[in-house]
Amino acid sequence: MTPWERATLALRLLAIDPVGLGGVWLRARAGPVRDRFVEGHGLLPLPLRKIHPNVTDEALYGGLDLSATLASGRATWQPGLLAEQAALILPMAERCPPGLAARLSAALDQRSGHCLIALDEGAEPDEALPDALRDRLALHIELDGLSYGNAEAIIEDPPVAPVLLPSAPPNAASDLAALAAKLGIASLRAPLLALRAAKAHAALAGRSEVEVEDLAIAAALVLAPRATQMPADLADEAPPEPETPEPDPNDAPQEPEEDQASDAIRLPEEILLEAAAAALPRDLLERLAAGRAPRAAHGASGTGAGKTGNRRGRPLPSRPGRPGGTARVDLVATLRTAAPWQPLRRREAAARGDTRPLQVRGADVRVRRHLERSDRLLIFVVDASGSAAMARLAEAKGAVELLLAEAYARRDHVALVAFRGTGAEVLLPPTRSLVQTKRRLAALPGGGGTPLASGLAAGAELARSATGRGMTPTLAVLTDGRANIALDGSAGRQQAGDDAAQLARVIRASGVPSLVIDTGARPQPALQSLASEMGAPYLPMPRADAARLSTAVAAACPG
Repeated sequence: MTPWERATLALRLLAIDPVGLGGVWLRARAGPVRDRFVEGHGLLPLPLRKIHPNVTDEALYGGLDLSATLASGRATWQPGLLAEQAALILPMAERCPPGLAARLSAALDQRSGHCLIALDEGAEPDEALPDALRDRLALHIELDGLSYGNAEAIIEDPPVAPVLLPSAPPNAASDLAALAAKLGIASLRAPLLALRAAKAHAALAGRSEVEVEDLAIAAALVLAPRATQMPADLADEAPPEPETPEPDPNDAPQEPEEDQASDAIRLPEEILLEAAAAALPRDLLERLAAGRAPRAAHGASGTGAGKTGNRRGRPLPSRPGRPGGTARVDLVATLRTAAPWQPLRRREAAARGDTRPLQVRGADVRVRRHLERSDRLLIFVVDASGSAAMARLAEAKGAVELLLAEAYARRDHVALVAFRGTGAEVLLPPTRSLVQTKRRLAALPGGGGTPLASGLAAGAELARSATGRGMTPTLAVLTDGRANIALDGSAGRQQAGDDAAQLARVIRASGVPSLVIDTGARPQPALQSLASEMGAPYLPMPRADAARLSTAVAAACPG
């Protein structure tokens, strides 16, 4: 089945059971192929409602109609987008904030007659729909790389009338749950949504009961896109057994009923596994076979942590407050709060001789809020000791330059801490200047002991000061793990290891995201223990070049 056939089938299944399936997560960039898919929404039996990622609570749930209230002198309420059953279309779904994701998830859980079509335009792996919504949308479709010539126009049939979904065999749910476990899917919603999709496919085919073909289609559409590991059944596939002549049915002894039942259960599971494997993208299948599970996207856009302000950034719902200082009054929200009380206040004011047409109290005042994004700082803590230091420093230099080239677009900062001899030194303060970076790195010497604890202490202090300036730091430690200089400058492997472990626990307690990269010729158990103490991922990369190092840091470090 081609990607476009899967997309078309997903729309037709959603037309059969829009509320039960939850919706479709379509990952595709804006273009003619996605437009052709959007044109097929006429198949759905629900009216379409488009919502913006920054939609307000008043638009979702309804609220006071300010213009009608002021004109009539009575509180007039307007319904929200969730007041009526509808198919909600969410463009730019990769920018959906957590608050909106929680509200839409609650609406889908209530089964109040809504489904969601999320149009994800994220170009990077870390730009995607929030996990809460992805878990509730049964059908995941990806159309990137599909040419317009392979996307045939979707014939819009009349909207499907509500149908009674067919029944499923008793072992269908257990087979789908077992397949989900083999694919590394932790959510319990996935096999339930797959069973719902199988019923919808059987209803689309006019069948009164779910068959193996329906379960296979559901596994390909619902479970395969959620896979995080290669099933052992396919990774270690046994060679086929030689064919044996079929015995005479009259001479064959009758098998016990329980064995026949066991065969009946195993057969669909094998078919479902093959169907799910066939639906995996080729590059994803290669990554899974190599043991590299895809990183779960969390909706991050490459920016730092969010903080609330009142001047710049994405607008947030206003809150009660007092004007003055840096607080800015939200005039529309203030008038909306005061509008329902105007008839009562005018009567009270008229008794006092006050004839002002608008009566606003201090409790009505609302102040503006915005969500600002802090700058992200990536701190490289590099081991510059020993004879192989120059090779490691060359890798760090290349990685820093690669990240700086991307920092101009993402507004990231990069800093460099080198430790050698008896201490550590901040060679490069937080900067985005490529010229300054090359100049500082050019004359960096190497050799001497390995004061790993001093390097961690310098990196932690730099991260602490960056946090105080409103930045979001991340530590990337590059070392071979052979610490032999303690924090006080004395020689001794035992004390050096204890000091490094203590600093690792300090970094973990501070909440700074970290990454430990082992640049030794062989993986060091001591570094694995250090990464565990730090609560950081451990990556053995004995031959890491600049490009691989930059990719590993970007993939393993959040933010």
